[in-house]
Amino acid sequence: MTIRELTLGEHLQARGVSRRAFMKYCATTASLLALPPALVPKIAHALEVQRRPSVIWLSFQECTGCTESITRSNSPSIESMIFETISLDYHHTLQAASGHAAEEARETAMKENWGKYLVLVDGSIPMGNMGYSTTAGESNLDTLKRVAEGAAAIVAIGTCSAYGGIPNANPNPTGAVSVSDIIKNKPIVNIPGCPPIPAVMTSVLAHYIAFGALPELDHLGRPKVFYGQNIHDRCYRRPFYERGQFAETFDDEGAKKGWCLYKLGCKGPTTYNACAVLKWNEGTSFPIEAGHGCLGCSEPKFWDAGSFYKPLSQSTLLDARTVGVAAAVGIAVGVGAGVASRAVQKNARSATPATHPDVKSLQEKAS
Repeated sequence: MTIRELTLGEHLQARGVSRRAFMKYCATTASLLALPPALVPKIAHALEVQRRPSVIWLSFQECTGCTESITRSNSPSIESMIFETISLDYHHTLQAASGHAAEEARETAMKENWGKYLVLVDGSIPMGNMGYSTTAGESNLDTLKRVAEGAAAIVAIGTCSAYGGIPNANPNPTGAVSVSDIIKNKPIVNIPGCPPIPAVMTSVLAHYIAFGALPELDHLGRPKVFYGQNIHDRCYRRPFYERGQFAETFDDEGAKKGWCLYKLGCKGPTTYNACAVLKWNEGTSFPIEAGHGCLGCSEPKFWDAGSFYKPLSQSTLLDARTVGVAAAVGIAVGVGAGVASRAVQKNARSATPATHPDVKSLQEKAS
């Protein structure tokens, strides 16, 4: 029996991974995915009886930031995933092989795992001129189409592959587009962010390995478990915003005291991601905690959405499709403060159709 034919459970056992360590890994995965503890044994069983899935990572118009980010994942770590959970058969930056040997490794992985392998893509795809980005003499477009044909599913890593990202920003000289603009017949999950949170990337992979399917997605193809709430609602600076305490400049007393960065252009109220909870570098920090407002990098067209340092207007918040009613009303509360803010909140609730689920939730809390 070759290593490739071993089940994941057998492979872990051969590497000396204890049952205790394996169950801890399954429990961590369940926790990250917001799954009940009762599912931990099922996750363990699903992982034990299957082969390590083949993963092919394609890099197109990108900055390598997504790879830099995933290498810093700690739970689960990319090392543990590569050596214990997945078979990363192709990745320009991380693989030892290069040149013809690298391309041969990809072709072999595709042939041996046709219809079963996962394709991870970071970077946008240029459509204006195929020569803008090629690999081994093949355009990004042709590579994506050919490799995607035999894939079980595709994971768009980062905002560039999910939405076109910065290369897609006006005037979009390369004609950059997203993966979903090209591939229409395969399951696709978007993991936007510039770069995405490390634990989000590895957890989505772990979910697919455990359940053989992608997690539940929102209207933009993002995993709801990580992109279901905006950053503002879970930000540790939220109490300051509620009291109307805002930093006016990046070096004033308010900034030094950790007050809300709304007036400095923070896009947290209109940005959906788990930054405030999972953070980066083993949960050390995220941009807002480091003293800079959110740029909204996990949302489409974030680069062209206006100044990063101009406050969001109330009309923008109320009209934005991606922002929850609670967050829209909340900004009016924070800026107005006191009794006046409560009047704004009440008016905003009454002006919104009562059938909206977020409004119902607000009305129930108010009553």
